[in-house]
Amino acid sequence: MKRFEVGDRVRIDIPDTDDPDFDRYHERTGKVYEVIEDDAGEATGDERDSYLFSVEFENGDSDHFRWRDLRPAPEK
Repeated sequence: MKRFEVGDRVRIDIPDTDDPDFDRYHERTGKVYEVIEDDAGEATGDERDSYLFSVEFENGDSDHFRWRDLRPAPEK
């Protein structure tokens, strides 16, 4: 069960301020440009973890996120 698809606008939501990615990504918005399937869901027991979402930001930076760090982006 994928929560997001290619082309979806998303907002990064990292609630843990101690997370090393918090300052870099929290509350940034971008667009999903690729969905990669892996076997992480087998290790965690949650099939949603089997998807890694590649997100590109407006400045051209990109990175990969799991479903729990993504929310739908607010409408512009």
